[in-house]
Amino acid sequence: MTRSMFRFLSRQPEGPLLYGDAHLLRLARHGDYGQWHSLRSESRGFLQPWEPRWRDDELTAPSFRARVDRGVDEHRAGHSVPLLLFERPGMTLLGGLTIGYIRRGAAQSCMIGYWMGERHAGQGHMESALKIAIPYIYGQLQLHRIEAACIPENWKSVRLLEKTGFEREGLLRQYLKINGEWRDHVMFSRLPEDGEFGKMMRP
Repeated sequence: MTRSMFRFLSRQPEGPLLYGDAHLLRLARHGDYGQWHSLRSESRGFLQPWEPRWRDDELTAPSFRARVDRGVDEHRAGHSVPLLLFERPGMTLLGGLTIGYIRRGAAQSCMIGYWMGERHAGQGHMESALKIAIPYIYGQLQLHRIEAACIPENWKSVRLLEKTGFEREGLLRQYLKINGEWRDHVMFSRLPEDGEFGKMMRP
């Protein structure tokens, strides 16, 4: 077991603080705007093919403040946990990971989404972030099923999900409107017994 697997118990009023050996996941704060604006701006061409079309005010300070406040409200309501990913100890912003569409009752499931700044891509940061977030989802949030959907051509995302224990389930036709077009997505899911975390939990 790595030291990062279960270090998700440090909590603050503004939301969870999920620590790994070299990373931290937490809710966005208003003071993050400078780093967020710089990283998203320089990564626009890298991110846009895989995201909904950006609004005209996407990168403005008021839009970011509204995003932060909405994230806090959604977390308090139990609907989502929208996190930013930082590299420690310098607290350099790398990207983001959202635990969204949390469903209780019979479902006990969520949908995850993530993004990475272009200059930080391909260095294993998001794999580390998922390895921190997955035990939190099963343990602290007590959910049973994690879902993720990605465009089939996004082979980097497909590979990431497969490496972190997700299983391919099928094709969702014209599932999301991405960069102005309705795009097919591959659905992946992960259960507590899947992958490295699941092996550790088995008797």
